[in-house]
Amino acid sequence: MNDFHFENHMLHDTRSNSYIHCFMVVLFLIAGMNILTFHSTLAQDNYTSIENVLRKNELKYSNPDSSILVLKTKIEEFREAKDTINLIRSLNELSSIHAHLLDYGNSYDGYWEALLLADQINNEMLKAKIYQELGWLYSFYHRDDEALKYFNLGLSINKELYAQKTIDVSYIISDYFSLINFYRMNGDYELAARYVDSCYQLKEKTTNSLLYVTAEDGYLEGMNGNFPSALAKLDEALDYFQKNDRSYLIVIHTLLGKVYLKKGDLNKGADHLNESLRLSEVFQSHSNYKLMSHEALATLYSQSSNFQNAFQHSREVNRINAEIFGPNSKNNKHLFEINDQYRLQKEKEKELIKEQHIANLENEERLNVLKLWLLGVVLCSLVIYGLLLVKNIRRKHKLEKKALADRRALELQKTNEILELKNKELTTTALQLIEKDEFIDKLKNNLSDDKGLVDVNNLKKMIKSVQGTPGSNWKEFEARFTAINQSFYENLQKKFPELTQTDLKICALVKLNFSSKEMASLLGISIESVHTSRYRLRKKFSIDRNENLGEFISKF
Repeated sequence: MNDFHFENHMLHDTRSNSYIHCFMVVLFLIAGMNILTFHSTLAQDNYTSIENVLRKNELKYSNPDSSILVLKTKIEEFREAKDTINLIRSLNELSSIHAHLLDYGNSYDGYWEALLLADQINNEMLKAKIYQELGWLYSFYHRDDEALKYFNLGLSINKELYAQKTIDVSYIISDYFSLINFYRMNGDYELAARYVDSCYQLKEKTTNSLLYVTAEDGYLEGMNGNFPSALAKLDEALDYFQKNDRSYLIVIHTLLGKVYLKKGDLNKGADHLNESLRLSEVFQSHSNYKLMSHEALATLYSQSSNFQNAFQHSREVNRINAEIFGPNSKNNKHLFEINDQYRLQKEKEKELIKEQHIANLENEERLNVLKLWLLGVVLCSLVIYGLLLVKNIRRKHKLEKKALADRRALELQKTNEILELKNKELTTTALQLIEKDEFIDKLKNNLSDDKGLVDVNNLKKMIKSVQGTPGSNWKEFEARFTAINQSFYENLQKKFPELTQTDLKICALVKLNFSSKEMASLLGISIESVHTSRYRLRKKFSIDRNENLGEFISKF
């Protein structure tokens, strides 16, 4: 399919100079369109059969290991058959399952491989789908700017395809739903409501169910205090997904639980949140809502002075966070190895490009033989043919250089995003350590007030077993920071040898945009000491008050 597009593009530039070229273009267009139509139909049939296998008896989420095995097998078959469209779709499906299982590392890698393939075949519909999935993935990591960037890229492509009548309106509704979910998760209910209205405006143009949107609308109304309408919409969604997609009940019960908590009905709120947790054990999907349910229950029980249950749910939150972002999680192990995996991926791509280049050369050779045979009839055509051949060769070289530059740009973009992702995870881990200590201090204070209600000594032993020290917190943070930013300290000390160890610690935290309060908590010092250290750093760096200290340090 790529060979055809490349040859057609070359012939198009010469059609005004030769009737022979026009004749050849028509022949290749007719043949290529027939091949493309047949291939597209066959590809759709192949992938539809895979989807049917995965959805049979809810295999996709009730038994994700089997789904992953099926998809990996089909991916290798499609790769060997050079069926790029089905390969991309299978990579997307596999990455989606990894994301639902909180295996963000493998999910991230799969989406990027799919995006590179979709870019190679210039399939805008598939690119829009991958951009949406990348938006979801970045939103799980709370990288809001990147998430919005990819959500809007996908929406922009789908709007253009819809204007060209290539797709139906359901694709745009899906993009709007992504933005609703994004803004709702970030607490921006006003923007979320605007996209809900946008979905309702398109309701008459689709036969698909909008119960996903209705559930989000109900939650937003609940957060605004309109409880009767909110619960009616969420109950309607509950009945629908009970019959059509039981795995999505994990989300619905979480939303219902939060609305009931907002209403003040703690018992019903707890029931729905616990039901969401139960379903998350049945269906291995929407695992981020498992974390949300534990957080909500921890807050509920803490406010109700049920500290034992509050502690259990808080411990589960910490366990899940550590499983996703902790130093021993499979995500972090994946990210430490991702550079080598990406290098191997690029080597495979180079082999594919070589094969593609050989195929292009073979097609070009056949085309040249045909040209020579036709141009031999007319001697004067020989000169024109020579000029056109030189022009086409130069154009081909120019296209190859552009393709090489685009690949290098993609490599650089992914490398930068990996480093940014590692620093984000490092910051998240440090903030979790701080929040843990703050939570323990708060729990100690509550225990002091309720000494007659609980066994203080036993609880203090439990707290001591999980409580760290500022020194140990810093050592864990510094070890991971040094592994990610290997030359940071060396570059600073080379230019400013008078910096102390405390100065270097402050510089590291400033580089990651920590607040003074967070620095003080992690280092075990007062906020005033942090301010004094920042002031001394400015003097040592010889920068005035108007210059941003964080921007200065980020250069090293």
